[in-house]
Amino acid sequence: MKTPHPAKVAGIDSTVPAPAHTVASVAPGTSPATTPNATDASDVADATDTDASGVPCAPGTRLQDRLAGWVSDLTTLHELTERLVRTDSLSEGLQEVLRAGAALVGARRGLAVLEPADGLGPDTTTGLGLTRADLGHLETVPRSSLPHGRILDGLPAGESGIAEPDLLAEKGLDPRHREVATRLGYAAGYALPLSAEGAGRLGAAVWLYDEPAEPGERQRHLAGLYARYAAQHLARLLETERTRACMATMAEELLPSRLPRVPGIRLAARHRTGPRGGGDWYDALPLPDAALGLAVGSVTGSGPSAVAAMGRLRASLRAYAVMEGEDPVAVLSDLELLLRLTEPARSATALFGYCEPALRRITLAGAGHSPPLLIGERRTEFVETSVSAPLGMLACWEAPSVEFQAEAGETVLLYTDGLLHRTGDPADRAFARLHAAAAGVPRAKRHDPDAVAEHVLRTVLPDGKADADSQEDVVLLAVRFD
Repeated sequence: MKTPHPAKVAGIDSTVPAPAHTVASVAPGTSPATTPNATDASDVADATDTDASGVPCAPGTRLQDRLAGWVSDLTTLHELTERLVRTDSLSEGLQEVLRAGAALVGARRGLAVLEPADGLGPDTTTGLGLTRADLGHLETVPRSSLPHGRILDGLPAGESGIAEPDLLAEKGLDPRHREVATRLGYAAGYALPLSAEGAGRLGAAVWLYDEPAEPGERQRHLAGLYARYAAQHLARLLETERTRACMATMAEELLPSRLPRVPGIRLAARHRTGPRGGGDWYDALPLPDAALGLAVGSVTGSGPSAVAAMGRLRASLRAYAVMEGEDPVAVLSDLELLLRLTEPARSATALFGYCEPALRRITLAGAGHSPPLLIGERRTEFVETSVSAPLGMLACWEAPSVEFQAEAGETVLLYTDGLLHRTGDPADRAFARLHAAAAGVPRAKRHDPDAVAEHVLRTVLPDGKADADSQEDVVLLAVRFD
C-alpha cells in the first residue's frame, strides 16, 4: 500500500515543494501536534475514525494524516534551511530569512533589523518587498511602538513572537505608526527575535500583512523553529563579515592614505581585498629631484600573516627607494635580500619604477610581475619588460631594467595579477581582455586617471566581479602624464 503524500502547511509559498495530501483538522480546544516523536494512543485504538464531515474513515486514517502533516512540516523546514545554508554573505542570509519567514507565516513583505547586542555591529536593515524609501518611513516611527523595536530594546517576545493582528483597530497605536502603516499599505504584523546561543541577540525580523491577519499556532511554531536555526547561521555569517571588514581595514591602513600631488602627472588607484585579506599593495612616493617612485606588488598567501608581510615589505621598499630609487634594480635586489633573510618561506612579485615627470620617462624593474599597460590616443600596448623570477625564489635575484617614454596625455596602468586571476580566464585571454578594456576607454574619460582605472576595472571584471568576494586581491595604479 502506498502512503499518500501530505499537504503543504497553509501559507507556505508554492515554490517550496510540498506533498498533496490534506492534513486532518484538529478538534476545537485541542492543540495540534508539533513534533513527530510521540503518538496518541487514542489515534491507534480508534478503528472507526471519521473525517471532518463525519463520514467514517478507514482504520488509522487520522493517525496517518497527522504523521503526513509532520512529514510535510519537516520537509518544508528542510527545504528552507537548505536554501539558507547556501548563502555565504550576511546580506544574502538576511534576505533568505525574510523570504522563508514570509512563506511560513503567509505574509508578502517584511524587514530584518540586524543590531547585535554586543554593540560591535554591523547595524543594518534589510527589506523584502520594501524600497529604501519605505524603510526610511518606518525609521521615523518611534521605536517603542514597533514590535521589532520592542524586541531590540530587550523586551521579552516569547517563542511565539509578537503579533499585531489589526493595527488600525488598535486604540493606543502611535499616530505616526498609523500614518506610516496607511502610507505603506499594511494592516498587521508579526515579529520574531533573532537570537543565537553564545552570540545573544542579533536582531529581529517582522513580516507585514496587507490585510488584518495573524499566523496560526502551527505557522508560529514552524517560524519559531526556523528562526532559531537561522539565527545560528546568521551568527556565523556575522563573524565572517566582521573578520572580512577587519582584514580590509588592516590592508587599507597599510596602504597610502592619499596619493601625492606631483607637477606634471596625476594619480589614481583602485584596491579590492579578498575575504581573508591578501598581500597586494601599491605605492607612490615622492623622491629627490622632483622624481616619483611607483610600485605595485603581491606577497604570497592570505590572511593576517600575508597582510603583515605586505606591510613590512612595502615599508622596506620605501626606504630603499629613498636611498637608491634612481636604480630600480638595486631597489628590488635589496628587497629580495631582505625577504630571503627575514621570511625565507615567503615569495613576492614586485614592480618598481623611477618616474621623472618633467621628462615623462619611467625606468622600470620587475620581479615576476605582469608588465604595465600604456594607454594613449594613438596606442594601447604592454610595456616590454625583462623576464625575471619573483623575489625569494632564487639564491640571488637579478634582472635588467627597462626605460620607456610616455607622450603627453598618455596613462601608464600598473596592476597586480589578481585583476587577471579574478576573470577566471587563461592567462592569454585575461591579458587580451585587459588590453581590450584599456583600448575601449571612452575618449571623454581618458583625461581622468580615476575614470580610466574605474573603466578598466569594471570592464575586465563585469557583473559585480570587481566587488564580489574572491580569494584574489586587485590593485590598479593609474599614472597620467599631462
